[in-house]
Amino acid sequence: MRAFLVVMDSVGIGGARDADQYYNGDLPDAGADTLGHIADACATGQAEEGRSGPLHLPNLARLGLFHALETASGTPRPALTQGAAKGLWGAANELSKGKDTPSGHWELAGLPVPWDWHYFPDETPAFPPEITTLAAKYAGTDGILGNCHGSGTVMIEQFGEAHLRTGQPICYTSADSVFQIAAHEEHFGLERLYDLCTSLAPHLHDMKVGRVIARPFVGAPGNFQRTANRHDYAIVPPEPVLTNWVQDAGRRVYAVGKIGDIFSMTGIDELRKGPDEVLMRHLGDLVDTAEEGSLTFANFVEFDSLYGHRRDVSGYARHLEWFDAELGQILPRLRPDDMLLITADHGNDPSWSGTDHTRERVPVLVAGCGAGALGQIGFVDVAASIAAHLGVPAQGPGRSFL
Repeated sequence: MRAFLVVMDSVGIGGARDADQYYNGDLPDAGADTLGHIADACATGQAEEGRSGPLHLPNLARLGLFHALETASGTPRPALTQGAAKGLWGAANELSKGKDTPSGHWELAGLPVPWDWHYFPDETPAFPPEITTLAAKYAGTDGILGNCHGSGTVMIEQFGEAHLRTGQPICYTSADSVFQIAAHEEHFGLERLYDLCTSLAPHLHDMKVGRVIARPFVGAPGNFQRTANRHDYAIVPPEPVLTNWVQDAGRRVYAVGKIGDIFSMTGIDELRKGPDEVLMRHLGDLVDTAEEGSLTFANFVEFDSLYGHRRDVSGYARHLEWFDAELGQILPRLRPDDMLLITADHGNDPSWSGTDHTRERVPVLVAGCGAGALGQIGFVDVAASIAAHLGVPAQGPGRSFL
């Protein structure tokens, strides 16, 4: 038997009990519903760029995606839930005090974050002087650019020309616990950017800043483009997580996408990276070839990075439909005793105000373990259930739903 844990990054389903305590600017996240609002936009002809009509997700629907959406929000959606679901389905709640990538993934892997993350204030300057001094020192420059909250594409448009002229790195943050550094791959140097992040990360981790992210770009003023050479320097989980449990039991663990960065490669034997289209090929290959007893942990980030943060409803809907079609090619190739669990790590409602994540419940859809409703469960129950399926000892507060 094998397990495949697949995270549709940011595909929340609304209904978080504490959403009113999380904000996009001055607007609380109460009422945010990534999947529900996309489905509504599609049904009313408001998501017609590159696609048309109601949201078409037959494979995810058969696993129970829209049943989970109804469970999360408590709002009946008869147009979306026709027919019985063929998988296990439920809506998961997060304990950790965050709506960010590390919090969601750590907790899906069995470990609620045991501290409060440090967030930088939404003001300019955003960073304390001791951090900017260190950033300039490690960069070998006389200062930094940015020092504010902002979207990455906007940051390179705004500061890219000055970066080329001065050599100073562009440092910025967001509503997440993150310190991001953008630099030109050729003029600044990719390895130099990585070295800067490597040197600075321990200081930020000591502050409980979750990630330092290298954001390389290329091009010239007016035509800057971010590259695929992003690298995250995340805090190592302070306790063993699902990947460790499986590896410590002598099994092999494959990471696909951002998983290696999120867990700082702890408990991971092999990493495969690339854009989502390439990641889907990696996932399909592992479904065909991964050995018995193994865990494959995958993250598909472009829901979040390309469409959620950019508030692109049509693009998000297109990517959901692409993912669903690809899933239709993978499901028949699962072995009889395999478990495929599809979930998300937070929300990023493209119809919402602002550009940040939204606090939401997430779907839990399981193929290969029967059919039925799981109801309201916890993020931590995902790890406990995968451990139970693989027959490895689990730690932490999660309870298996198998």
